[in-house]
Amino acid sequence: MTGILWNLVSFVVALGVLVAVHEFGHFWVARRCGVKVLKFSIGFGKSIWTKVGKDGTEYSLALIPLGGYVKMLDGRVDTLTEDDKAYAFNHKSLWQRSAIVGAGPIFNFVFALFAYWLVFLIGVPAVKPVVGQVTPHSIVAQAGIEPGMELKAVSGIKTADWDSVNMQLISHIGDDEMTLTVTSEDTIGVEQVKHLDIRDWSFNPEKESPMATLGFLPYRPAVSTTLAHVGDSGAAEKAGFEVGDRLLTVNGQTVTEWQQMVEAIQNNANQVVVVSVDRAGQTLQLRLTPDSKQISNGKEVGFAGIAPEVAEWPENYRFEMKYGVFDSIGKAFDKTGQIISLTFSMMKKLVVGDVGIENLSGPISIAKGAGTTADYGLVYFLSFLALISVNLGIINLLPLPVLDGGHLLFFAIEAVIRRPVPEAVQEVGYRIGGALILSLMVVALFNDFTRL
Repeated sequence: MTGILWNLVSFVVALGVLVAVHEFGHFWVARRCGVKVLKFSIGFGKSIWTKVGKDGTEYSLALIPLGGYVKMLDGRVDTLTEDDKAYAFNHKSLWQRSAIVGAGPIFNFVFALFAYWLVFLIGVPAVKPVVGQVTPHSIVAQAGIEPGMELKAVSGIKTADWDSVNMQLISHIGDDEMTLTVTSEDTIGVEQVKHLDIRDWSFNPEKESPMATLGFLPYRPAVSTTLAHVGDSGAAEKAGFEVGDRLLTVNGQTVTEWQQMVEAIQNNANQVVVVSVDRAGQTLQLRLTPDSKQISNGKEVGFAGIAPEVAEWPENYRFEMKYGVFDSIGKAFDKTGQIISLTFSMMKKLVVGDVGIENLSGPISIAKGAGTTADYGLVYFLSFLALISVNLGIINLLPLPVLDGGHLLFFAIEAVIRRPVPEAVQEVGYRIGGALILSLMVVALFNDFTRL
């Protein structure tokens, strides 16, 4: 329950920030264009806080934090006096109305740039994308990828860390091929380009790693079978485990890697697990009864409160993505551009069928992402906000009536035919656009529930 509440709070904070940014874009440009703003609301429904500013605008926080709006003086819905017409939205020039409508998505992109600028200014711990394991006969194995190689670029896009690699791999869903630029320890400074045939590559991004489905895993420091930590009052301490114990067998099976112990504990909540250990040369047999905890999907798993010794990362593998004030600007533009490119690519593949609609995510998935990144720390939460902000900006630019892009489409038609699109035509467009948006929301929610 605590995890659900944390996800919900993080989601509300994230959505509140992004909606405020988007609506402030409309508000700020409207004011600059001389339009009278009647109300600026974050959220829908009953107001829980209201204040009327000196400018006459009513500022409001509403009960349902799932959006927001800017209500402007408009002769199509308001009764105007002759003096009012100079401040009404519908009496402004075409370029001013277009600027006001387009400002919301533009401010989302600007916010993403600002968030990534802060991320690179604060600094993000990272490790070089060095390949750890390669599955025999897999896609990458057939391309000649070997353990120890460092991934320098994916299809020409530089990849300094695993996050960049993962993002670029996902962008190739539905493609026929991609290239990996690599270096190896015995050919330092010499880059090789490996060509991957991915016509038969498919995976579910919600459940599977793109790296694992291609046939490789990142390098990880060796994890031993010797205990480095035993939690106070946990199941392991009650069973008699001590720091320094080396695992020998679990339920009669010889332990060769730590994952065997993890699986035994997780699969045997509240059930006895017999473990033999080596303690200072003496073999002891301990009876462990793992405690039980519920994870996000409702499944009960066991836990014991122990952790193994883990080797140190090689010093030359670790680095911090941290830059100066001005260098961070360039990095922010690069990162935002990559996210925009990836989003457009995935939307195109969704339309043509290269990506299935089961990959759509809704508010529940976003809430989980918000909670998880907030748990990791500020820079990760900022990166998440930047990602969602870019997606929000692009979605709002889609040429669907009810979205900002739909309004801009009507304005583009008006520029061509030299008169506003008839209200009746716009009304039909709004109905169609609304139905399409609602359908996509239903599909996204359905996908969210199936992933619980």
